[in-house]
Amino acid sequence: MPSPLRPHRAVVAGAGIAGLAAANALVADGWEVDVFDRAPALRRGGTALGMWPSAMAVLDRLGVGAAVRSHAVEVHGGAILRPDGATIGRIPAGRSAHLVSRARLLETLHDALPAGTVRWSRPVEAGEHFPGADLVVAADGIHSRLRTGHWADAAARPLGTVAFRGVVPGHVDTVTETWGRGAMFGITPSSDGMVNWFACLHPDRVDPGASSPTALLRTVFASWHAAIGGVLAAIADDGVDRRDLFDVRVPGRFARGNVVLVGDAAHAMAPNLGRGACESLLDVWALSRSVCTDGIETGLRRYDRMRRRRVQRIVTAARLVNRVATAQRLLPVRTRAARLLLA
Repeated sequence: MPSPLRPHRAVVAGAGIAGLAAANALVADGWEVDVFDRAPALRRGGTALGMWPSAMAVLDRLGVGAAVRSHAVEVHGGAILRPDGATIGRIPAGRSAHLVSRARLLETLHDALPAGTVRWSRPVEAGEHFPGADLVVAADGIHSRLRTGHWADAAARPLGTVAFRGVVPGHVDTVTETWGRGAMFGITPSSDGMVNWFACLHPDRVDPGASSPTALLRTVFASWHAAIGGVLAAIADDGVDRRDLFDVRVPGRFARGNVVLVGDAAHAMAPNLGRGACESLLDVWALSRSVCTDGIETGLRRYDRMRRRRVQRIVTAARLVNRVATAQRLLPVRTRAARLLLA
């Protein structure tokens, strides 16, 4: 236990959304916090993130909600389309979200911290210990080294799909996902007058002989509706992020000793439900409230009870939707199922 003459001290591994939000929450509670990240500076890339009302409520409690809204685009509802542009189903207009670029969100969370809180070019290694730290927050992402050192039985699981994403200049008012055979394509608004796009392909649709990511995408989606063609005409190879998708399901508790998992380190998920960043923020708020109210040992147990089962259900659901959206067979059944889910 810390001396009554000194505040609690936390080490946070990772200066992503979960790590920076955790640092903000703990600093607000009077903790001394050091954030370690292997990168030399704040990451500037990435595409749009959907902040659902529950996540916006956390950002408000952290004191950065207004700043995030100033860069975000609020959207209501959306639609799932067929490749010809016909509607499969509509997401109700009552479901709203604020879409903000990852870079803007990271910048806002970082700038709210005391100067010097983040130590750049400081990687955290597997099994590393931090003498004097009352709490160690593993927020170092899907391939978390800190998790590897303390949860040897937890590893990222391949989803069996390949994702491409980026942003292009332009304007759209709505969120759409278009589902075809073995492929899907999404288009949303983003910050700063940009259009956010993302594609997900079954591996069978990924031609290893394609000359470039843009050539591959333009081939796969050549006959799809005009909005997709317009986005693909504007992309360039250096603006395409390509990655194989993984998720994470941790067996057992999210806390061991004084080390606790948050965000993608705890429950990385397929992007299809748009919940990853939101659930990271909800983790952080549950963690900070729990350790503030109940102390570290009891608070970590409470955090685990509050979050683990909920997010693991979402991980499972997101994996299922990822498979459905890129299915290559039984497409009429998929269409009927999507309409029932959205009804």
